[in-house]
Amino acid sequence: MTTHTITITVNGEREQLDVPANMTLLQLLRERLALTGTKNGCEAGECGACTVLLDGEPVNSCMMLALEADGHEVTTVEGLARDGRLTLLQEAFIEHNAVQCGFCTPGMLISAHALLGRNPRPTEDEIKEALVGNLCRCTGYVRIIQAVQAAAERGGVR
Repeated sequence: MTTHTITITVNGEREQLDVPANMTLLQLLRERLALTGTKNGCEAGECGACTVLLDGEPVNSCMMLALEADGHEVTTVEGLARDGRLTLLQEAFIEHNAVQCGFCTPGMLISAHALLGRNPRPTEDEIKEALVGNLCRCTGYVRIIQAVQAAAERGGVR
C-alpha cells in the first residue's frame, strides 16, 4: 500500500504522519493518534458519531480520507475542553442529563459547538437543523436540545 506524508493540526497540535492512501480520517484519529472520543458508528456518514471539525466545520470523519485533511486543522471532542475545563456546552450536557449511553455524545457536542460558534443564539429549529446528521437512540433529543439552548443562554462555546 502506498503511503503519503501529511501534516495536520489536531486539537492545536501539529502532526506529521505517514498514512496509507485508503486510511480514513476516523481511522487516523482513533488508531494512530489514540483520540478515541470520535466514535466509529455506521461507517457510511449516516449516524454522526464520527463528527469532527475540519477548519471549524463539522464533517463525518468516516467519509473523509486522512489525505484530504492534509494542511487542515481538525478538532475532536477531546479538543473542546481547555486546560482541564469543560466548555459551557459540555457542562450543559451534564446538567441536563443529555447523555445516556454516550456513544452519540461526541458527535452531538461537535455539531452543537459548530452551531454555537457561528450562531450564538440559535432557535430551537436551528438547533434541530444543526443536529440533523447526528443520531441518538437513547435520549430522544429533548434533553440534548435543552442543553444546547442552555449553553447558548450562558454564552455559547466558551
